[in-house]
Parts: sequence; structure tokens; C-alpha cells
Amino acid sequence: MPPAGKARQESPRQSDASSAAGPSDRLNPGSARSLLLTLLGEFVLPRRRPVWTSTLVHVLVGAGIVEKSARQAIARASATGWINAHPVGRQTCWTLTERGRRVIDEGAQRVLSMSQRNTPWDGRWLVLVMASPEGDRALKLKVSRALHWIGFGNPIAGLWVNPHSEREEEARRVLQQLEISASTFAFVGPSSQMGMTDRQVVERSWDLDTVSVHYDLLLSRFGRLRPSAGDSMLFTHVQLVNEWQRVPFVDPGLPLVLLPPRWGGKEAVTRLESLREQWSEEAHRRWDELAGVVPTV
Repeated sequence: MPPAGKARQESPRQSDASSAAGPSDRLNPGSARSLLLTLLGEFVLPRRRPVWTSTLVHVLVGAGIVEKSARQAIARASATGWINAHPVGRQTCWTLTERGRRVIDEGAQRVLSMSQRNTPWDGRWLVLVMASPEGDRALKLKVSRALHWIGFGNPIAGLWVNPHSEREEEARRVLQQLEISASTFAFVGPSSQMGMTDRQVVERSWDLDTVSVHYDLLLSRFGRLRPSAGDSMLFTHVQLVNEWQRVPFVDPGLPLVLLPPRWGGKEAVTRLESLREQWSEEAHRRWDELAGVVPTV
């Protein structure tokens, strides 16, 4: 039987189609769609079993989403091809599609790559020099979002740099998907002694003060919380994980050697990671309790 909740679940509206999956689909933190992706990645994907609509709606509402928006997010995820519906009597359960797993895996890998800042830097930059799409503002925005998502900065017009040279294949996929390979010159190598220093490149590419303020705001929001066991800890954990998955849009994950010596984001990151680990076990226990037994589909 499904967990306590609404007895009848609404079927998704296939007309609620949305754009193809990609970095830009990870919407503003706290949005219904963003939080749904968090639930699917944090709880559904690792268990590899169906989840009831009522479970998804209960947690989305608990995390601050109104019920109508929660159900719309589920319907749109289905229309986009991230999840499949499986009617069970008058109930509905959901499984992740291959496309949905791919979207989640790509986002998770990018978040996990943030730990690479602790890996010694080899001094090489991944550099893209591209002609700006004339008059195509929509394409410019897509390029900017996609490159920022994988850690690029933009020190001067037409130039994109990334200290993570191992992300060359990710950059190649972006260029191919946006069909701008023919107008882009790319190379990997260290900077020259003439021109800007590595530190100056960082200063012109990323606003690290803003990144630090972002972490301070997250710490101010979550650092003093003491959620009780059960729903309170589950909802709080979901909100924190959702914010954490958004971090790559804000923080490029620069190697330590490229960060200012007293950069304030370091301690905030350590504290936020500690809170996530601290709340995780109880949050997952409560999820399993809510999810109950779901039939194999």
C-alpha cells in the first residue's frame, strides 16, 4: 500500500512539455522542478525502485512548494522524459528513465568535482576563443550558462578559461550541442609570463567575493538549524542538498592555489558539508518510512 496521503493521484498532463534537459534546466533553488530533481537524485536513483506520487508531493510540500506546483513539476518531468508513470490501481508510482538518470548523473558529477579544488593544480588552462554569435542573445545566454556550469570564466570578450583541463570532453560536448565548434578555437596549456598572471585571470573571470557571500548566506540559513528527527530533518536536508547542487553555477571550484589566501568561502564549505553529512542518515531513514512498499514495475 502507498504511504498516507491523497488517495487518488492525478495523471500527468502530457501537454506540459518543457525544454530538453541540460544545465539550464536546474532552475532557481527552491523551485518545484529543482527540488523534484533533488528528490530523484538523492533518494530515488540510489534505490532504483519506483516511488509513489504521494511521497514526492508530501516531501515537496514539506520543503516549501505548494501542492499544485508540486504536481505540475511531476507532470512536466514526465512530459520531458525524466520519469515514467506506472498506474497501480487508483495510485501512480514513478520510475526514472534513462534520460532522467543521465541528467541527474551529470549534475552529481559536477557537484562532486567541486572537491577537485583540493587536488594540486598542474598549471594548465583549458582555453576557448570564440566568435560571439551576432545578434543571437538567446544563444549567447545558453553558451554562458553551459560554460559557467562546467567551471569556465570569461576574463575578456570572446575568451573563456577553465583551470580544470580535464573537462575538455565536457567542453567539447557543449560546443557540439550548441553548434559553435566551427567558430571556436580551443587549446590547453599554461599561461605565458607576458600578459595577465594566473591570479589576474582569476580576478577578471570570477567574483570570488560574491561566491563567499553566497556561502555565508547559506551558512546563515542552515548553520543554526537544529531540525528534529522525522519530517523536519528530511525537509531541511532536502533544502540543503538542493542548494548544494546549485553551487556550481556560483562557485567555479578553483584549485586552492588560485584562491586568495584568506578567502572566506573555505570554512563555510566545510561547515555546510558537515551539516549535510550530519542530517543524511535520518533524512534517508524517514524517506524510506514514507515511501513504504512499492510494487516492482
